Amino acid sequence: MSAESNSRPNIVLIYADDIGYGDLSSYGAKRVKTPNTDSLAANGIRFTNAHSAAATSTPSRYGLFTGEYPWRRKGTGVAAGDAALIIKPDRITLPKVLQKAGYTTGAVGKWHLGMGDETGKQNWNDLVSPGPAEIGFDYSYIMAATGDRVPCVFMEYQRVANLDPKDPIYVSYIQNFEGEPTGKDNPELLTKLHPSPNHGHDQSIVNGISRIGYMKGGKAALWEDENIADSITVHAVSFIERNSDKPFFLYFGTNDVHVPRYPHERFRGVTDMGHRGDAIAQFDWSVGEIVKALKKAGVFENTLIIVTSDNGPVVDDGYEDGAVEGLKDHKPWGPFRGGKYSTFEAGTRVPFIVHWPERVDSKVSPALVSQIDMTATMAALTGFDQSLEIPEDSQNQLNAWLGMELSGRDYIIGSAGSLTVLTKQWKYIEPSKGRPYNPLTNTELGNNPHDQLYNMVIDRGEYDNVSDENPERVEIMKLILQREKEKGINMDL
Repeated sequence: MSAESNSRPNIVLIYADDIGYGDLSSYGAKRVKTPNTDSLAANGIRFTNAHSAAATSTPSRYGLFTGEYPWRRKGTGVAAGDAALIIKPDRITLPKVLQKAGYTTGAVGKWHLGMGDETGKQNWNDLVSPGPAEIGFDYSYIMAATGDRVPCVFMEYQRVANLDPKDPIYVSYIQNFEGEPTGKDNPELLTKLHPSPNHGHDQSIVNGISRIGYMKGGKAALWEDENIADSITVHAVSFIERNSDKPFFLYFGTNDVHVPRYPHERFRGVTDMGHRGDAIAQFDWSVGEIVKALKKAGVFENTLIIVTSDNGPVVDDGYEDGAVEGLKDHKPWGPFRGGKYSTFEAGTRVPFIVHWPERVDSKVSPALVSQIDMTATMAALTGFDQSLEIPEDSQNQLNAWLGMELSGRDYIIGSAGSLTVLTKQWKYIEPSKGRPYNPLTNTELGNNPHDQLYNMVIDRGEYDNVSDENPERVEIMKLILQREKEKGINMDL
């Protein structure tokens, strides 16, 4: 069947947080089992050279939804908990494309793209706008920010869920509210997790865990970390049930592996890796519940499911949760170097699984693919006829995504402070004055004041910098990067 023939599948995008290339058993993990995700991989396409748009959460999500490289736009770094909406409401976006194609769209779970029109000025006791609706989502049930930042509440249709109007919420990222305890000053109140030193997660305490930022009030609306997966999964399943009689798009952003990690008690101890390993198992449970809901609704066969992650892994990212001690021989980054925050390969090379029984055969694909292409590729799949509105960064890679060709992109531009150019054979990292190593997260960041060039075919660990031996290749990669910075057209490789 050709890519042009369109049977209007439902689309479910399962977007994991901080799950690395080596964290799923279908990608080689031995100490944790992920049978539900593995089943999708075994019966769909498992990509081995797939990449997020950046090595951290907010810019990856920006690229995912807009089809524009986040490094092109100021203000797309990791968003504060009270950040304004980073995606401008007048932009074409992935959910808007699908709305115009006749889809009902829903966003459930991790958001981390800001809300409101001015940073720090949101009234969390009223409608917070602009937000998901303004960029194309008909329904939303999202975390207001991210797990380690206040306010620790869910927003349904851009209003705080379960808010008692007699107990309003107040949020500040400048100073604490009088009488409110913090992790720094009141460690005796930290009943579930303690922050790692010097990470900054020692401010307001919610659910026995201290966070970044200050808040007071809203007690009835506060989430319990151990119930986040259950809550967002229930709302995702409900969205599927309500919309199973028409084409729908569900963005399901999970939070499990992102700090603070505190899985539900039914998952604690299912691995011997502590909270991080157990959180991976909890993520896999959510995947299974989505699949069950699709089957129950009778739409599983004609639903395109994509499972991927927003960036590479990090082990200690702010809390003493036993992740470092429990790691043992597990390698969240797989065979690659670096991790979250890094220009090295493990910063953006992530699991990427495409499952669609009616159209996709089982295979492993080496195609070079990027999440930046989500908007253009889904536009092609659904017959969106205004492709000129989609940023040229986003390419129609439908044939690669459906396994009909195994090549994919010519190159990808990556970002984690400095920029990278990745082809099927070569990886170039531009010179940077940034620090090469982050001792807090124990991550090699890849920054170097000199050109770096790696032959990824023979040196996927990026240990042998061959820039001096290949000056012509370095110049080609620099030219690609310069043309991209100037928004030039793709060059002939």
